[in-house]
Amino acid sequence: MTTSLPERAVRRCHNVINPLHATIYFSPDLQQEMTALGVDNPRAAYFASRSAAMGAVGAGVVAAAFYNFSPGLVARHVPAVWETASPEAVLAARLRAVDTTLRRVLGEEALAAGETAEAARLALRATEACAPHARPLYAAHADLPVPEEPHLALWHAATLLREHRGDGHLAVLLRAELDPLEALVTHSATGKGMSRKWILATRGWSEEELDAARGRLCERGLLGPDGELTEAGTALRRELEEETDRLDRAPYEHLGAEGVGRLMELAGALLTRAQEAGAFPRDLISR
Repeated sequence: MTTSLPERAVRRCHNVINPLHATIYFSPDLQQEMTALGVDNPRAAYFASRSAAMGAVGAGVVAAAFYNFSPGLVARHVPAVWETASPEAVLAARLRAVDTTLRRVLGEEALAAGETAEAARLALRATEACAPHARPLYAAHADLPVPEEPHLALWHAATLLREHRGDGHLAVLLRAELDPLEALVTHSATGKGMSRKWILATRGWSEEELDAARGRLCERGLLGPDGELTEAGTALRRELEEETDRLDRAPYEHLGAEGVGRLMELAGALLTRAQEAGAFPRDLISR
């Protein structure tokens, strides 16, 4: 299929939109809001806040939809978290946390500027072409109302675009026969994924499980003994991202090359402000 977009425009736009959504997961505001609901465990807060749009689902659904978390870790918190806080209460708490987080990391002046409203309009226009079939996290969030305030509408649109791409990416990982931990390990080996420290701290896998995944990847010729991607591993990761781009192309084609370029410019400026305000841990990405 031909495209009207510049090369890698889909991925470049995702790379500035997705972090705007992700600010909430590193914000103390989310934990404060969830603690006020009685959910004081950070993992429980994360699982609940991201899955609440799907309703009071069980551990199996969350582990399947999130893909790269240890099912055992998920089961320690889900579905028990719904006994403490309903999905509706969690969604309201999350939106309050998004509001305070973006006001802090972007600043009131930026939020009041016309550029934020313009970015929200462009991102929402892109979501008009997102497809819900076989994309459960996207579809669940697409059922939620669009917030009125521009910075919240932008965050909502970023969430839709993130989950739309993410759901498609899982289909690509399945086709490549990469299990959740193998997907994490190969992504980290590109130098663009989470560091080993963050995988162990947040995903619930053990050192032994992580090393076993590396062993399986070595047997497949995708990873070398030094933990670096082989030529075959590098080619596979490139194919994964290209196929993910293809499955994620529709919203950006709908927006058009000029709109995508403008959205990248606007979202990129906001992302720079967030990064300068310390919105993300410095040791998050593998180097």
